[in-house]
Amino acid sequence: MLKILDKYILKQYLGAFLLLLCLFIPIMITVHIAEKIGKILAQDIPFAEVMMYLLDFTIYFSNFLFPIFLFISTMFFTSKLANNTEIVAFLSSGVSYNRFLRPYIIGAVIVCVTALIFSTVFVPGAAAGFNEFQYKYFKSEREKQTSNVFRRISDNDYVYVSNYQSKRKTGFDFTLEHFNGNELEYKIYAERIKFSDSTYTLSNYKKRTLNEYGETLIAKTRLDTILNFDIDELTPSSYIAETQSYSELIDFIEKEESRGNGNMNVYYVEKHKRTSIPVSAVIFTIIAVAVSSVKKRGGMGVNLAIGLSIAMCYMFLDKVFGTIAEKSTSFEPWIAVWAPNIFFGIVALILIRNARR
Repeated sequence: MLKILDKYILKQYLGAFLLLLCLFIPIMITVHIAEKIGKILAQDIPFAEVMMYLLDFTIYFSNFLFPIFLFISTMFFTSKLANNTEIVAFLSSGVSYNRFLRPYIIGAVIVCVTALIFSTVFVPGAAAGFNEFQYKYFKSEREKQTSNVFRRISDNDYVYVSNYQSKRKTGFDFTLEHFNGNELEYKIYAERIKFSDSTYTLSNYKKRTLNEYGETLIAKTRLDTILNFDIDELTPSSYIAETQSYSELIDFIEKEESRGNGNMNVYYVEKHKRTSIPVSAVIFTIIAVAVSSVKKRGGMGVNLAIGLSIAMCYMFLDKVFGTIAEKSTSFEPWIAVWAPNIFFGIVALILIRNARR
């Protein structure tokens, strides 16, 4: 009896989830295409590139939305069981509520582990393809520019540009400062820096060198030289963290910290989301079962309405806390990322306790 019950619920749990994904993915693609079709036709983008972009789009956004899909699908089929009095039959036969919940937890763990693997193997590549396509075809030249970029390129060297245009590989108001310990040895300034054929061209170049006798100044209208950094390091893409595996992301964060990157919270948030999103599958499953396992007046519609409200609250909190963590220097990113899971985890415990009664 119990094995039959486990197989039945687990099959319904995973089947409803996969069915909802298959139903919503075409809707997602259709809505997105309707929004972008003007730009796609205007730029005459090759069909093969558009198809690959849509595949990347599907993988990329499914990774963020799958907990919501899982939640709604669990609510739907559990409400159906409750309306058909199947749950009452299970519990009346001597099965405890905790035992009834077990196949749900097993299914949630399967989805959680699959999501972790999925986010490591497929999502980084899809994120890279999605963002590169957006950058190449959908962003204006102004949006492709990066302002006020400061980088530590070595133990003793720091660079700054007020504006960097990645497409032209050109920066403005370039400054390079070289230190010996805590003392500044020399400072290079140029109104413009441009990279071409492994050479940097500095316009209106000035180099100020400090020594025990004072300082010396060298000025040139133009200087072609070689510098010990990659021009693209001036502007790590805002989405670069999404395109890397977890181990690569950890290495990237350490590298950016050593360079003095002042916008590290974006990468910390991405690191914690790699685990927080899959774990939310377990929390949402427990909430869905607790809410929908009791038959209510109004039928399945009431349960689905409650479920959608909870899902919207989760998405709202996740977005708000994530934005605060990325913009604030005093708010711990891990707290911001895990706060929705912690809050709804407590809600799940309260609801499942009431459902047992």
